[in-house]
Amino acid sequence: MKLVKETDSQQIKKVSDQEAEEAFRTILTWMGEDPAREGLLETPKRVTKAFKEYFAGYAEDANKILEKTFGDVEGYDDMVVEKNISVTSHCEHHMAPIVGTAHVAYIPKQRVVGLSKLARVVEVFSKRLQTQERLTMQIAQSLMTALDAKGVAVTIDAAHQCMTMRGIKKEHATTVTNYFLGQFKEDLSIQNRYLRFISK
Repeated sequence: MKLVKETDSQQIKKVSDQEAEEAFRTILTWMGEDPAREGLLETPKRVTKAFKEYFAGYAEDANKILEKTFGDVEGYDDMVVEKNISVTSHCEHHMAPIVGTAHVAYIPKQRVVGLSKLARVVEVFSKRLQTQERLTMQIAQSLMTALDAKGVAVTIDAAHQCMTMRGIKKEHATTVTNYFLGQFKEDLSIQNRYLRFISK
């Protein structure tokens, strides 16, 4: 199975907070604002701090989150489904917010993982510049590999503000992506059962 390659942050030149703040001052000037006026004096610092939060996923490794698994499943071999995980990301084309919901399921072989870890994996990949298609795949592939699962399913339903607030401005439009691996891809009855679970 070909994995979606993650960016190697070690190869990217480290930019200081001061350099980032100066870049935001330049953008404020480009917008027609005066970054020296009272209300904007601290804005570059605040935006830099906010961006650290928005894009915290670059500093995290999903594999490390999934390192701790549990083998005492006592023969449990049905799907584990975690629904309605909130997703907030940013599109890589306009850096506009993507806001929606993820559903994640896997069928364990011998190991299970703490339920909070599923949501944390969604968070790690969401907190990067993304396309929804790649985000869906990264979550699924990461879980499949780390858990050596029999199958993984991931669904994301999200609104993209690059098309709800700008461009075509269709404010009620959402995008749904699915990615299935293993038994979820091979067995339509399992896939359909999962889809019924998440639609309830």
